[in-house]
Amino acid sequence: MADVAEVEIVVAHHACATLRVGDVFLKVDGDQARTDAEVEAMALAPVPTPEVLWRNPPVLALAALPGTALGRLGEPSTASPAAWAAAGAAVRTLHDAPLPPWPGRSVDELAARLDGECEWLVANDVLPADLVTRNRQVAEAALRPWTPVFTHGDLQVAHVFVDGDEVTGVLDWTEASRGDALFDLAVLTLGHEEHLGDVVAGYGTDVDLGVIRAWWSLRSLLAIRWLVEHGFDPAAPGCEVDVLRSQM
Repeated sequence: MADVAEVEIVVAHHACATLRVGDVFLKVDGDQARTDAEVEAMALAPVPTPEVLWRNPPVLALAALPGTALGRLGEPSTASPAAWAAAGAAVRTLHDAPLPPWPGRSVDELAARLDGECEWLVANDVLPADLVTRNRQVAEAALRPWTPVFTHGDLQVAHVFVDGDEVTGVLDWTEASRGDALFDLAVLTLGHEEHLGDVVAGYGTDVDLGVIRAWWSLRSLLAIRWLVEHGFDPAAPGCEVDVLRSQM
């Protein structure tokens, strides 16, 4: 049995599950439209992505990326400033690419969803009303017109892999769409504010840091209910609730 690879549960919740068997990741998702979008986005993206080994719905098999994740939300990153800058450069390459054929969320859609989530957070005593109100005010700065770019849509730090100071690949493209460039930069640096300067330096152009902070609030407010309902803890140290508190 020594040559039998162990099965590791990478993530599992009501929407989908990802398993690792040796050097292969198996993504199980009942929503095939979501998998279709992920495969197409990886084919279009001008940055390294996992190799698609095979697909047999509802399973998508992907080759493991070399290196390690740039970091994890709630944990200090051991990656170098140069690695963070390389991540910023990779994001800029993506944003400079031709737009994907499908649209993203509009400002009006985001504003409506934000209103609903804030009401739920207060009505269910998930967060103090003053914390929600203050972050709702901060989030307003993100709800403005933007020039759409090719966005990853869920560019959390654990989805970017590096080997030394080089980006080896970007995972999980199910949320890719046309969107706001600063949203990707905000998600990448969520909970890792100390590396924002490195990312912006690698990105290579001026960005509005106030809007990035607004996206930190907006992203966190929108995520908390989903995280709670899917068995995750947004109140863990360094995670979404702490991000909201830091905005006070």
